[in-house]
Amino acid sequence: LSQFITQLRRASPVKGEYTLHWRQIAPEMLTDCLALLVLPPEASDAELLAPAQWTLQHFTGRAWLGVELLREAGDAQWLQRLQALSEETALPLVAAGDVHFHVRSRKALQDVMTATRLGRTVAECGFDLQPNAERHLRSRQRIAQLCPPELMAETLNVAARCTFRLDEISYQYPSEVVPAGVTPRQHLRDLTYAGAAKRWPAGIPEKWRNRIGHELALIEEMGYEHYFLTVADIVDFARSIKILCQGRGSAANSVVCYCLHVTSVDPDRSTLLFERFISRERNEPPDIDVDFEHERREEVIQYLYSKYGRDRAALTAVVISYRPKSAIRDVGKALGFSEAQLEIMGNDHSGWSTQVLPEEHRVALLQRLGMAEDDPRLQQLITLGRQLNGLPRHLSQHVGGFVLTEGLLERLVPIENATMKDRSVIEWDKDDIDELKMMKVDVLALGMLSAIRRCFDLVNPLRGTAIDLTIPDNDTATYDMICKADTVGVFQIESRAQMSMLPRMQPRTYYDLVIEVAIVRPGPIEGGMVHPYLKNRALPPDQIKYPKDDLRVALERTCGVPIFQEQVMQVAMIAAGFSAGEADGLRRAMAAWKRPGVLEKYYDKVINGMRERGYDDEFAERIFSQIKGFSSYGFPESHAASFALLTYVSSWLKCHEPAAFLCALLNSQPLGFYSPSQLVQDARRHDVEVRAIDVNHSDHDSSLELRAGQHHPAVRLGLRLVSGLGQEAAQRIERTRKKDGLFAHPQDLAHRARLTQQDMQQLAAADALT
Repeated sequence: LSQFITQLRRASPVKGEYTLHWRQIAPEMLTDCLALLVLPPEASDAELLAPAQWTLQHFTGRAWLGVELLREAGDAQWLQRLQALSEETALPLVAAGDVHFHVRSRKALQDVMTATRLGRTVAECGFDLQPNAERHLRSRQRIAQLCPPELMAETLNVAARCTFRLDEISYQYPSEVVPAGVTPRQHLRDLTYAGAAKRWPAGIPEKWRNRIGHELALIEEMGYEHYFLTVADIVDFARSIKILCQGRGSAANSVVCYCLHVTSVDPDRSTLLFERFISRERNEPPDIDVDFEHERREEVIQYLYSKYGRDRAALTAVVISYRPKSAIRDVGKALGFSEAQLEIMGNDHSGWSTQVLPEEHRVALLQRLGMAEDDPRLQQLITLGRQLNGLPRHLSQHVGGFVLTEGLLERLVPIENATMKDRSVIEWDKDDIDELKMMKVDVLALGMLSAIRRCFDLVNPLRGTAIDLTIPDNDTATYDMICKADTVGVFQIESRAQMSMLPRMQPRTYYDLVIEVAIVRPGPIEGGMVHPYLKNRALPPDQIKYPKDDLRVALERTCGVPIFQEQVMQVAMIAAGFSAGEADGLRRAMAAWKRPGVLEKYYDKVINGMRERGYDDEFAERIFSQIKGFSSYGFPESHAASFALLTYVSSWLKCHEPAAFLCALLNSQPLGFYSPSQLVQDARRHDVEVRAIDVNHSDHDSSLELRAGQHHPAVRLGLRLVSGLGQEAAQRIERTRKKDGLFAHPQDLAHRARLTQQDMQQLAAADALT
């Protein structure tokens, strides 16, 4: 069935419209499927007979004629025609419901969604709307009033034959990553210990050797060897062609990932909670996010397609749901509101969470909309908008989550073509994939990695060294610069909010940067953790108070205040008696903050668990309040640790190689908070010489120029910064000049580089022709 849906959707010329004539169906593809033939009442007897005979021929013993009686005028005659067709073809009749919505009251919403799909107002839809509300999920008793008893009895026969369960889907990891003659277990162990020897050349510390053994044992017990080997293979490929990459998220909790060079954070520099990554109780495949240079990620994606084939690799879907503004807009269009009215309502939906608008708000809104007080459409909009809010709107593709399989992917899950050429998207999202224990590899893009790699490429030839992400993290000058909030262009700490925090925080170590990255987030801010943390940070360690000494192990590293999701999990385990799996469930509930009621179900367990262990109610309530704050967007420590490494490296490069850092940032645009002109101004304040764009000196990219006698290079701005000048024209200027020499005058430039009048105007406007 999945393969059938896939072929249907891939063959459709228009995305979202999937129709197939019954003669085009390949019945051999559906040998294990049951068939319910639902025919249109407006068809002639001959038009009914042909598909019925075809269905009987190809689905013998597993096909039925569906009888949908919906309290319409022709029901009795339609039943007689179907009974006659059943006698002629020997296809049994069975009662069916044609269900479109679950309760009768949703008929109005069904009309709105039909109008939205057709691009009309409800008033314009006419006979395209259903005539009544009978297409809801009716009770057996209600359907029995319309259908003969034998049709009702046959529904039980059909139901008894529908025995398939989703847990019967047999997923297999790809096997390419395991060499012949070696087991996955042994291959993963070999790679892990070989990587550990490189990470610790003087010998693997006993602490981490034991940890590696523990992690490998659990990975083997859960059967995840192929997953780790697959991710390691992808990362090895990227590094083999000089693509900078780094794993982040919960994977940074794993020493095995560090040994495989999937992650870059030294485990000695952070606190690892492996249960955040893999748990027996959770029993779900691990999820490793790997960031690649944003300009070269496509090379990694094409590697996956070439290695596994497009029939075994596809992106996961993301279900885009209605939010208040989009719900108001679609319902408003369907109800006939004007664009101007929709704009007003789209900007004023804060009080729409209640079923009825407060009277004062309603009257004021009616006046702004130019509507009469007795116009019922506003209340209809509120009611239907609330019903639509949160429902799925459409499928989109995940930013980089790939599902890889051993066999044909379309045998496991339906696939459709993505909007982008040569891309495929499965119709399930990451939660579906987790539930079915299918492997997902996240191939993500990060612009700062492109900038850092470009900077390394510029700096290393000048220094005669090989600087990489392992730059020592104890450089005083770098921290001095950070503490002064001199961080324009620096990863994660260049926003105004971060800049205002840096002088108060005064980070002097790598772990301080981990906290800095995480603390300026909605979670810690809304949970009221920022000020207590800063206050405790100023105290001597022995003056920091803990509700109980048991919590010191979880909170000591952040001065007694939970900053990270992992700490919330630890507090739940220590203070409320949660198991590791229950604590991970709490983390997932925090991640589901958009869904009301998900987190509240943990309230009693948290409060009662803390009471039983001697914590007072005030502390328990404060902890749960902080948990709710985290649900607004709290950072995992492992994620912050991965980002903090890039924060430090980019800070070091800005501090010690400002010209190369500027050049790399300019060549990686768009990136970060600041425009190229702002980056240039900041660099000049740091005594970097920045030379103007010049067609006789500038390449497509910005570059470094080091003249005789100079100790520090200058930055020559690149042609890519000329607004309106295309990449092809800029590269043609560079190639022509390097091949045939400098341009004598503008006419010479235009002729030799084959530039258009618009190209020349853009160059002149950028003052690049001098």
